[in-house]
Amino acid sequence: MPDTPQRRAGVLVPLFALRRHGDLGIGDTAALRQAVDWAAHQGLSFIQLLPINATGSDCSPYNAISSSALDVLSLDLSPQALPQVDPRYWRSLRRFLLPEADAPGKAVNYPRVRRVKSLLLGHAFCRLDAAGHRALDQFIETQGQWLQDYCLFRLLMQRHGHEDWTRWDPEVGSAEAARSWHQDHRHQPEVQREMRLHAYGQQVAMQQWHALRQYAHSRSVSLMGDLPFGVSWCSADVFFNPQLFDLHWCGGAPPEPYFRDDAFVQRWGQNWGIPLYNWQAMARDNHAWWRQRVAKMTGIFDLIRIDHVLGFYRIYSFPWRPLHNAEFLPLSMQEAAARCEGRVPQFRDWDDDSPEHCAANLAAGDARLRMILEAAGPAHIIAEDLGSVPHYVRPHLLSLNIPGFKICHWENNGQGGVLLGENYPSCSFATYATHDHEPMQQLWENRRAILCHEAQADPDQVQQAARELQFLCAFCGLAWPEDPAQLPPYDSKIRHHLIEALMHSGSQYAAVLLSDLLGLNLRFNVPGIAQDQNWSARLPMTLTDLQRKPWQAEAGWLRSLLQKCGRAPEPAA
Repeated sequence: MPDTPQRRAGVLVPLFALRRHGDLGIGDTAALRQAVDWAAHQGLSFIQLLPINATGSDCSPYNAISSSALDVLSLDLSPQALPQVDPRYWRSLRRFLLPEADAPGKAVNYPRVRRVKSLLLGHAFCRLDAAGHRALDQFIETQGQWLQDYCLFRLLMQRHGHEDWTRWDPEVGSAEAARSWHQDHRHQPEVQREMRLHAYGQQVAMQQWHALRQYAHSRSVSLMGDLPFGVSWCSADVFFNPQLFDLHWCGGAPPEPYFRDDAFVQRWGQNWGIPLYNWQAMARDNHAWWRQRVAKMTGIFDLIRIDHVLGFYRIYSFPWRPLHNAEFLPLSMQEAAARCEGRVPQFRDWDDDSPEHCAANLAAGDARLRMILEAAGPAHIIAEDLGSVPHYVRPHLLSLNIPGFKICHWENNGQGGVLLGENYPSCSFATYATHDHEPMQQLWENRRAILCHEAQADPDQVQQAARELQFLCAFCGLAWPEDPAQLPPYDSKIRHHLIEALMHSGSQYAAVLLSDLLGLNLRFNVPGIAQDQNWSARLPMTLTDLQRKPWQAEAGWLRSLLQKCGRAPEPAA
């Protein structure tokens, strides 16, 4: 008989949201180390993170400019972590450029945080001794071509003021031209310094993240990473390896009525702007690009969530980039086709409109996911399989022993009711929300407000609100009132019922958004709105505060619950 998988409980923590005393206005590896201690104290066995790859001017962690480089904004650049940093310089930067870093409720100020961390890395690099430079030389040699390309891309980004390489000067506007330019200028002191500085940032990042993983293991806590399906069009990967991508199409998702506040998404769908892959070209070298990408993640994470796993089977695609969305919003399908040489938004390679196309999509997904599993080795792969899910995807994921997602108030039992957690398969990942969703308090109160003002609400909204709240109540054992308008406001009792039901589910993995676990009305991303309103919310308290009242009682309650339902972690070896 196969061993029964260990049942595990975790928390989804956007790194930027964490706060600690003395940080630089954004969560970092030192804050995450404190979060590991806090999670171990709670009895949680994994911390789920958003992507940590390097970003450009867009602060979205799902729009990385490199599939291998790590974001230096996540680093602890204090003198304690980086001895090359002069404490006086660190204090002066923090005092004058980030005077409100410790203020509760302040969102991440990305321009200032980038400025301060860039200055600190440059300062530390200038103070490296001979041994430090020898270690950097060795690091550069071991990393290979991706690091050389990334550093050159960052250098050219700085010189142009942006990462959109389609608008760079012609003399560096292609991979061949950029490498030729670097060959001609590589001996210039300024070019040498900038290239080595960016390599140094990656050296520090990998050192801190690898050390953090080992520390988490010592506390019986695993780190869970996030592997987005795509990379940014304006990335070093696309710039230096255009043959691996199909730049005629952008990936996204089909029209979605759930996003009622976004007219474009309702009419056309979500256009993420990620270029499609040239899978045939990737197969010629045994998917070396993907294998390198996965290998970088397994050096840090024990669990890896694949965001939008549906893209491995087929992906909804647009023949225009997102910057043109407004132009296409009012057009008909025929008018859009006329502007795009006959191309219109569609699934690629195939829509699931025939048994033959379904079989072709399934075969493609099978080959690609088996490659991912092979590259991941002992790391556990988890699939975010939400959205317009073809009928063959979830049975296929189960056959590969890849857990898919169970959003508890969306799971139907096939008879019009909610699927109770006790009926979830072990090979699944149960949660109430991802990074894109409302926190539970907001969901509950927003839906309750619709039911309380039913006469003024859209009938479809009323139906959806009632369904979601009925499902939540049935899932966690709360009584549904005869008059839905009498549903009680969200409180700690309801929150505890929801968390208990989640942790008692049959899923091997059960995770809660940090804001839901703490009862906070804090949202991290609203799809479709301006980027400066997303990815910046921070906790109102520090991680040290969470060790004090009133959170101590909550910790005791959660520890007891996890022990009772068999999700408490085993002690570290």
